[in-house]
Parts: sequence; C-alpha cells; structure tokens
Amino acid sequence: MNTTTTFHARPEASPELKALYQRLSAKHTAPLWEVLGELVTPQPKAGCAAAMWRYDEVRALLMDAGALISAQDAERRVLALQNPSARGLPQITPTLFAGVQLVMPGETAPTHRHSASALRFVLESGEGAYTAVDGERTTMRAGDFILTPSWTYHDHGNPSDKPAIWLDGLDIPMVNLFSASFAEHHPDEIQPVIRPEGDALSRYGAALLPVEFTPERRSPLLSYPYARSREALDRLQRNGPVDPVHGIKMQYVNPATGGYPMPTIAAFLQLLPKGFETRAYRSTDATVFCAAEGRGTSRVGDESFAWGPRDVFVVPSWTPVTHSAHGEAVLFSFSDRPAQKSLGLWRERRD
Repeated sequence: MNTTTTFHARPEASPELKALYQRLSAKHTAPLWEVLGELVTPQPKAGCAAAMWRYDEVRALLMDAGALISAQDAERRVLALQNPSARGLPQITPTLFAGVQLVMPGETAPTHRHSASALRFVLESGEGAYTAVDGERTTMRAGDFILTPSWTYHDHGNPSDKPAIWLDGLDIPMVNLFSASFAEHHPDEIQPVIRPEGDALSRYGAALLPVEFTPERRSPLLSYPYARSREALDRLQRNGPVDPVHGIKMQYVNPATGGYPMPTIAAFLQLLPKGFETRAYRSTDATVFCAAEGRGTSRVGDESFAWGPRDVFVVPSWTPVTHSAHGEAVLFSFSDRPAQKSLGLWRERRD
C-alpha cells in the first residue's frame, strides 16, 4: 500500500520470489519493485547534510598547509569543504565541489585546463594578486566574483606581500557523473598574457540582474568586481521594496545573453538589511552560501548556523531556510540551478 511518504512500498517476498532474485542476480538483473520506493520519491532526498565551515578555523589549517606544501607541488593548494554526509568524497553537494584556495606571496599556481567549470569568490587578496584565463589576467580583490569557464587555460599568481585566498566552486561531481572529465597542462608553466585586463568589463558593467534567463553562450566577462555589485545592491534597496523571502537578491548574469554566467552553476549576491529576517524558502538546488559582509543567523531545516564574515554553509535540496541579519549583511551563494533548469527539474517554494 502506498503512503504519503512512500511512492511505492516493497512487496513481501515469497520463497519463490527470493529464489527468482538469486537467478536474476546471476544474470546481472534486478527487480525494480524492490528498490522503487528508494529511487522514485514523493519529495527530493537531500543528498547532503546542512553544514557550516568557520573561516578562521579553515584559514588556520590552510596556512599550515602553506608552510608544508608549495602551490606547484600541490597543483592547487586547496582545502576541500567536504560535506559530512559525503562518505569521504571531496564534495559539498552531490553535484558541486567547494574549497578554499591559497596562493602565498611570491607564488604562482601552474597553468592547466579541465572540463569542469569553476568560480572564485575572493576572500582575501594582497595588492596585485591575479587569476589568468585564456591569456587575460584579472586582479583579485575581496568580494570579487571571477569565472573560469570549462576547458579554458588558467593560472594564478600573487606578487603581493599578503596571502591570496578565495572560495572555489566547481561542477566536478556533475562532470564525473557524466564520465566527461578531461584535463591537461599548458606547454608553459605560466601562460602568456595576450589580452588587456577589464576590456569587457568596461562595456558591460556589473552584470547583475534581479531576474533569471536561459544561458546561450559563454560570458565575455571574467571578473565581476564587488564594488560595482555592492553599489547595485544599495541602489535597489533605496529604490524598491525588500522581498520578504530574499531581501535584496541579484543574480550574476552573462551580459551578452542575460543568462547564467556558466551553463551548470548560478551565483547570487544578497543584501539583508539590519534586523531583517526572511520568510522560509526552499528549492531543489542545494546551495552554498558565503558571508561577504556582516553577521547573522540562518536556520536550515532543524539546524541553526550563526555566521560571520567569510564563513561558509550549505543548504541541502528542498530544505527550508531562513536568514536573519544582526546588522546589515551580504551573502554570496552558488548552486547548480542552470543545470536543473535546462533539464526541466528545478522547483522552488516560497513561504
């Protein structure tokens, strides 16, 4: 009998059925009705747990790693943020990887490319630290959102006297699910610079919109500076009502199409006014949050996370979340929403 919580209840297995199951197994077949209730569910199974990583704790470990292994030896000196439910896999959600990367003063990370798309949300940066993508360097400043599209050569460098640290987000688990991973090194350890920095930015500006579209082609922008994005949030707050579910929330976009900046990963910036508390929200895209400014508390399902600047937390699929700001606060977030939308799977629910 079906119930409100189970799509299909496993039938009682007679001795004859059990004997059949043994014969099926010998031929590499299996009875779907035995597992249908686990495969087809009335509501999403989260696939990961709500969890939080405090930046100060992760940073201390990252600096320890910086004293023990070079960026060249590590290829990328990154501490993966491993979801507690991931069973040892370096992933933060079933489809996304997140990690915190360090490039020490005077270091470079060698040039390579891979099938996975990547984003960088800059947490700390000395003057002049950069990432380079297909021959164009972009300077990294705290709060900047930077793209590394699929199969583009990229390297990082830090000529400053301070560590450069950022949050990485990649679609590695998704790429590997499709068995579609390729990677290779550039012939040179550091690729030549062939394009001036910021040429596309001068034409397109901050490139955030309060709406969502369908992606068509790769974004011409590599860097979305935080100063411009923050200014756009302030302007919206002055000129419009605050959404009761999201506060002031904008989506980073591909300025050439109005769509997502990457075909598999969406990114957002969200302003919570002082003392503001959102209503409950849930969506099918498990979402990674990072506090860009301020302090607050987020209730994720039955758990509550008090966060401060640069702390990271994850909200699993279809898990209700509310945010409250102690003072004015800004949250950066990313998820696999574009992939879900392109497959016709994405849903949301506002309280």
